Amino acid sequence: MTMADTTLSASPAGPRAASPAGPPGRAPSPPSGDFDRLAALPAGPERDRLRQEIIAAWLPMADRISLRFRKSGESLADLRQVAALALVHAVDRFDPRRGYAFESFAIPTINGELKRHVRDHVWSLHIPRRDQELRATVRAARTRLEQTGAGSEVTVAELAAETGLSEDEVRRGLDADGVHYTLSLDHPVAGADELPLADTLGRADLALDLVVDRQSLKPLLAALPEREKYVLYWRFFGNLTQKQIGARLGVSQMQISRILTRTCARLRQQLLATA
Repeated sequence: MTMADTTLSASPAGPRAASPAGPPGRAPSPPSGDFDRLAALPAGPERDRLRQEIIAAWLPMADRISLRFRKSGESLADLRQVAALALVHAVDRFDPRRGYAFESFAIPTINGELKRHVRDHVWSLHIPRRDQELRATVRAARTRLEQTGAGSEVTVAELAAETGLSEDEVRRGLDADGVHYTLSLDHPVAGADELPLADTLGRADLALDLVVDRQSLKPLLAALPEREKYVLYWRFFGNLTQKQIGARLGVSQMQISRILTRTCARLRQQLLATA
């Protein structure tokens, strides 16, 4: 039993608890004085009964609003639950003294809760809200153009003209499409001899050879004289110039250049000899 069912379980049977007829998203209004009576009643059994009757009378409207999101990827049962809870909140927060109809307050409240639920629970990847809005706009425009076209593929330029968006925004909307779900690594990939997705990912890591070279170089560096170690460290890790290194060691820039050339050449030879 859902939370909404628990809320309505004590609702007495009657004409207002039945599914009202009418256009999608609307239901016949309960007696206009119901919300005034609800606001005037103190907390207690009588107020609880009236509250449950009002919720039951408007529940079909919440159900119909939830149907608008049935293609979002979320289960219809969960959508109905979210819509029912939003309706309960709308009934509790509605103030009849403001002079507007209940549905003008309840419908945006229910729609907003459903949108938040879809945004927070359906998308496998959390992308910015702006990209989600672009996705919805571009998707609707593509559907319209595909219905009016002759089966030809809709281009980015046509989508931009239809929506009034820039082509970059259209591409962002297209990129955001299809991220409601992620594929399993075991999912077979068409056109790749039905290999699992995991076998088609990745590439050769060119840095692996560099790791091997660095590990081979460690003992060779450790065996260098102290002065050559300092020269290499200051030049390649301290980002000092040859002139600055010479000033620290009390030698000329030319001598530092010779030390660097000679040391690097010897390390290269030793490294190749161990390969």
